[in-house]
Amino acid sequence: MYIKLMSEKHIHIISFDIPYPPNYGGVIDVYYKIKALFDQGIKIHLHCIEYPGRDRTSELNKYCVSVDYYYRKTGIISALNGKPYIVASRRSSKLIKNLLKDDHPILFEGLHSCFYLTDSRLKNRIKIYRESNIEHRYYFNLFKVGKNVFNKIYFLLESWKLFYYQKVLKYADLMLAVSKKDTEYLQNRFLDKKVVYLPSFHANENPKINPGKGKYALYHGNIEVPENAYAAEFLINNVFKNIDIPLIIAGMNPPEKIRKLVNRSNNVELISNPHDEKMFELIKNAHVNVLVTFQATGLKLKLLNTLYNGRFCLVNDKMLNGTALHELCEVANNAEQLISSLKKIFNDSFDQKDIDLRNAKLNGLYSNKLNAEKLISLCL
Repeated sequence: MYIKLMSEKHIHIISFDIPYPPNYGGVIDVYYKIKALFDQGIKIHLHCIEYPGRDRTSELNKYCVSVDYYYRKTGIISALNGKPYIVASRRSSKLIKNLLKDDHPILFEGLHSCFYLTDSRLKNRIKIYRESNIEHRYYFNLFKVGKNVFNKIYFLLESWKLFYYQKVLKYADLMLAVSKKDTEYLQNRFLDKKVVYLPSFHANENPKINPGKGKYALYHGNIEVPENAYAAEFLINNVFKNIDIPLIIAGMNPPEKIRKLVNRSNNVELISNPHDEKMFELIKNAHVNVLVTFQATGLKLKLLNTLYNGRFCLVNDKMLNGTALHELCEVANNAEQLISSLKKIFNDSFDQKDIDLRNAKLNGLYSNKLNAEKLISLCL
């Protein structure tokens, strides 16, 4: 049974962060979803939780009929709240007042934004949950790879809270999951709820790939995130230390440990905080983009971005979690396999047949236009 939005085609979207600029995983999905829905004529009322590091912007007003901002309540009071910190710190009396001004459906972006999902004042509203990660698994993996003892305690406690908090999702009328495996998880946990696989929205329309060869391998990501720092450390110490192939590591705020490892390496270069154009250039010109993760959760948007713009893509199985993109990637799951695959790939050239395969695969399942139409069909 399909849920029907109101005929005016208005929708509230609660974003866990300001979704502009779209320069990391979660906000990429939010921003390009907003654009795709706008293109389909949906009138969007956007609610952004803000905190230092991301500024208010007029860019969002191009696509939304209203944009409201709410300060994130960081600090000890939120930390001691029974709800997970990422949820409790995103509560706002101003937000709930704005939601109650009309009867439009509400899209909750991530578990972070679900503080008011159970609010009795919204019991007659259509509530849609947009899954971006199985959050308790994500935080447990951060606990496993973390180095700082206080951070590890926080990640473990947050993982435990998130596991028990996810039961609030029974109050959602519809769940939209970013990967097939996450869809299965939610379907099995909430047997009486409608759960639909809807891939992440992203910056690309058609693959734009340079054929031929490049001269280096690239690993990119937000390196201040422990998961990504761990992956970069693994590649330096266990893979590229043992081969002559050049590696560029590019991303936001690399920690000092990564800087020191790069300084001791003869074939590894670090590019810190590249602007968007520089990152795009690095991805396009690399011979191979190496994307490994030790977390099999969500959809890694940098994988999609790489497949639309880069040549060869070398990944491990966890990076492909629930994506149906295996045939577009080379897969290696340990250091020995990665080294062997890199040596082979650097003898190959990326040809037009490879580009045609990318076009055929990506322009169906991962089309922003088609996925916006699918979302609307579920809600209109």
